[in-house]
Amino acid sequence: MNSLGETWNLMKIGYQLKQVRERLAKGLVDKGILRTEKRNFLLFDMATHPVADGGAKEELRRRVRNVLTQRTVVINGNQFLPENLEFRYIRTIAMVCAAYAANVLENALSSLGHEARERAFAQTDDLLADYSQWPFGKKAVGNGVGANLPTVIAEEINGAKDRELQLEVVAACLNVFTTLDSLL
Repeated sequence: MNSLGETWNLMKIGYQLKQVRERLAKGLVDKGILRTEKRNFLLFDMATHPVADGGAKEELRRRVRNVLTQRTVVINGNQFLPENLEFRYIRTIAMVCAAYAANVLENALSSLGHEARERAFAQTDDLLADYSQWPFGKKAVGNGVGANLPTVIAEEINGAKDRELQLEVVAACLNVFTTLDSLL
């Protein structure tokens, strides 16, 4: 069963995954993140879902570049990631690692030069290694790019001791990202 209480039929997995995509897209349209457009592809009209607000997309790109290129990472609050939101740094690291695992990280790094992009990918590998095991920080040494991340993440964790199980699940998901290439 999935989180919505539905059962999965392996014979209909393609159809069921399409339904999941459609529900996700509808939810993002309802939240104002995406919009729905009809596009004509040859003989068929198909719904597409481009980003409704380019500012959100650019803010994500800026945050990704910040985490992967700056010695001291500072994530300022904004309408997309408010100051009072819990685990802002952990969420950002999870997003960067998910983008890397999904092979879309390059999109956020396209404005960087070749060497800077390569260093950013190496930093992502380091983040995956550092945060794919619970408790976090066993490997994190805090030097070079993102030198302050171990400290700010430790502060986030110490402020939410009752949520350690949730953070362990985050680490498990990041651990899956480390093995995706070998699974596919």
